Amino acid sequence: MPLVSIIVPCYNEQDTIRLLLEAICRQTFLTSELEVVIADGRSTDRTREEIAAFQREHPELLVRVVDNPRRNIPAGLNRALAAAQGKYVVRLDAHSAPDPDYIQHCVADLEAGRGENVGGVWDIRPRGSGVVQRAIAIAAAHPLGVGDALYRYTTKPGYVDTIPFGAFRRDVFDRLGAFDESLLTNEDYEFNARLRRQGGRVWLNPRIRSTYFARPNLGALARQYARYGYWKLRMLARYPQTLRWRQALPPAFIFSLVGLLLVGLVWPAALGLLIAEILVYFLILMAGSARAALRERDWRLALLVPAAMATMHLSWGAGLWWSLISAGLQFVKRKIFINTGLS
Repeated sequence: MPLVSIIVPCYNEQDTIRLLLEAICRQTFLTSELEVVIADGRSTDRTREEIAAFQREHPELLVRVVDNPRRNIPAGLNRALAAAQGKYVVRLDAHSAPDPDYIQHCVADLEAGRGENVGGVWDIRPRGSGVVQRAIAIAAAHPLGVGDALYRYTTKPGYVDTIPFGAFRRDVFDRLGAFDESLLTNEDYEFNARLRRQGGRVWLNPRIRSTYFARPNLGALARQYARYGYWKLRMLARYPQTLRWRQALPPAFIFSLVGLLLVGLVWPAALGLLIAEILVYFLILMAGSARAALRERDWRLALLVPAAMATMHLSWGAGLWWSLISAGLQFVKRKIFINTGLS
């Protein structure tokens, strides 16, 4: 019987799944006390072949694959959780790679009673060597890009609202239930909100580190953050007290941009304010990116890192607004059906 179960949702991750499995093999924790349960969403690339090849090469590590026909992250986590047999459960992603002492520190903090969920800091790396990939990785780890999401850059341990890859005692799920499958993103945040509501604590230890591979291009980054924003509103509707200042800024910024543009149609001076707001915004982003450009000795990053940050902000804000608008339209439709007797 394994002591630690590592659960991994996965779909079309042929480029990174072996990096994860090899990193687990390098753990300082006893391999004989580990199992890896991968919930694969019936990948259409070579993900399963890569897993099978790894299993043949490393029979010392127990790796099991379960089907996730719903092909979303919370469903995959729950399928893997149902198959997991360990006393401790560590949640990882297929595009991550934990440091060698990752599980050792997680288990030590759980056994010391630091928290009911413990985790650490991402070391965000580019998924490729191109300048755009490097810019995205820098933006995804920068306070101007992610606000006060401490797990992306902090060096100080402490209690936080959420962490991306948590480690738990199995009985936490027996008490609180599994991940919410009605939220296709933000399932970690929702579970942590539920945990904290019941008096649980989320402990962030910067000694617990993992590498996270950022999105490969701006289009993929935009889709990722639009999805985050869309589902964030659905989560906030259930837990409004979890709203943080950093989450209000992107939709407020988009509101101001659209508002000034519309007002500018009848009051031309508003267009000047709009241009000034955009210029100030990008000057702030460029100032924040200057150190990275100097460190990397690549002036292109002074432009591309702000572009990546803007992609994150605007996509997240637009996703939240679209979630609000679509929820409003659904409410109106229900009202019409009820009033016309069509429900």
